[in-house]
Amino acid sequence: MSNSSMHVAKTGLNSQQTRMQVIANNLANVNTTGFKKDRANFESLLYQIKRASGDQTSADTDLNSAFAVGTGVRVVNTQKMYTQGSLVNTDNALDLAIDGSGFFQVLMPDGRVGYTRNGSFSRNAEGTLTTGSGYVLQPEIQIPESVTQINVSADGIVSVQIAGQVDAEEVGQITLSDFANRSGLQPVGESFVVETGASGAAAVGNPIEGGFGKLVQGALEGSNVNVVQELVDMIETQRAYEVASKSISSSDEMMQYINNNI
Repeated sequence: MSNSSMHVAKTGLNSQQTRMQVIANNLANVNTTGFKKDRANFESLLYQIKRASGDQTSADTDLNSAFAVGTGVRVVNTQKMYTQGSLVNTDNALDLAIDGSGFFQVLMPDGRVGYTRNGSFSRNAEGTLTTGSGYVLQPEIQIPESVTQINVSADGIVSVQIAGQVDAEEVGQITLSDFANRSGLQPVGESFVVETGASGAAAVGNPIEGGFGKLVQGALEGSNVNVVQELVDMIETQRAYEVASKSISSSDEMMQYINNNI
């Protein structure tokens, strides 16, 4: 019996260790542009049913509550929380933030399309808009040489002012993607998530239209990690870990008592 209680307590230790890792990752990314915090979700393991509810206790009576013993807990999944982060002004013409729903689309080196809220873009040697790692924004947008001003409207139209010309020239349209189940998106690092069967197919559209958010030029979306809340969760996790550890110690002491006295 004590061995069973030790096993149950061990599942608690493992689960709280995982939760602490999730919290530590959130805190490590508190200054990561466009980062969305993760949350660990728990579920109970299978119960050992000694006697089921409704079992007959006499000729005319039934058991009104089951005799069931739990076998522990596990982390069923981690879930990203896609709440809006605060917008930070940068005054950089190629810094873009999404105020509302949607993701930027970026072509990754393995050929997949990555989706991100990090709108810190720059131009490569050919004038194409890319991320800081050099991954090309989709659809591709070329910025001509001799540009004196770049303007991105709230609905994603990119126009430039070229030296010697009076009128601005439109050079592209930034589109956004969104998903029926954002929680089904798979994080792959570098602030990217990718489509999965659980997320559903990407719905693509222009900013502001069809429920998409608007673009804000000269700003970046900060992480949505609340440091105070994460510290509270960290203390709670630490206390839960200590209690589970104490359960193992108590079970061990009970076994020692039996061995020494019986």
